[in-house]
Amino acid sequence: MSWGGLKKATSRMGTTIMQKTGQIERTVDREFAEEEGRYRVLEKECGNLQKDAKTYLDALRSMASAQARIAETISLFYSADRSSDGAMAGHAYKAAVDELDAGVGRELDAPYRATVLEPVGKLNSYFATINAAIDKRNHKMIDYDAARAKVKKLVEKPSDDTTKLPRAQQEHDEAKDIFNLLNDQLIAELPLLVDLRIPYLDPSFEAMVRSQLRFAEEGYEKLSGVQRYFADNIRDDYANGALDGQVEAALEEMKELSIYGP
Repeated sequence: MSWGGLKKATSRMGTTIMQKTGQIERTVDREFAEEEGRYRVLEKECGNLQKDAKTYLDALRSMASAQARIAETISLFYSADRSSDGAMAGHAYKAAVDELDAGVGRELDAPYRATVLEPVGKLNSYFATINAAIDKRNHKMIDYDAARAKVKKLVEKPSDDTTKLPRAQQEHDEAKDIFNLLNDQLIAELPLLVDLRIPYLDPSFEAMVRSQLRFAEEGYEKLSGVQRYFADNIRDDYANGALDGQVEAALEEMKELSIYGP
């Protein structure tokens, strides 16, 4: 920071402290406060959207990888009896999830990044410039408040130097004009920015839904092919508890093994 910038920052800090103690009046613009509040909501929600959109993609990758590892383990369980229905189902399941795992990187990852993550990330990158404009407006507001307080003081307690009040009044007018220019610009443009979020995000929202749908359809299609290796009554057996009985029977046989212990 330059020496001039340091002096301004120190002066503004002093003005802010005096405003907090009630020695200097602070400018209050309710219209700007309302528009800034709406903008802050947009800024926060866009940040959450970017974070959650990335988490979703990471979760899909993790799920596909976990499925692949599960399929690998199941195929090992049936490796000694490759001709059984279970072994055939395990082999089909492994082939299906391997394709799904590869499909996440090949068909989902790149399009999702291009149509969802990158546009949302670009929108978030604009907020730094907007925040800088808001900070500049706030700095100029402090300068204006300080200049107004200086004029008020000289009016209430005139100085022996008759040139001080005209100079202070000129500084006040210049500070007021600069502040009003920045303030009016933000009041006019912040609502436009907030309203543009919908046409900007519409294509990304549609692309996200389409990519999710495609992934779900491919998963359903590939995993449906595995079902033909299971008996037709498997769902009924599960519903009426017959499968629970099979599991319990297998556990009882395990318990009868000598390695199970007394």
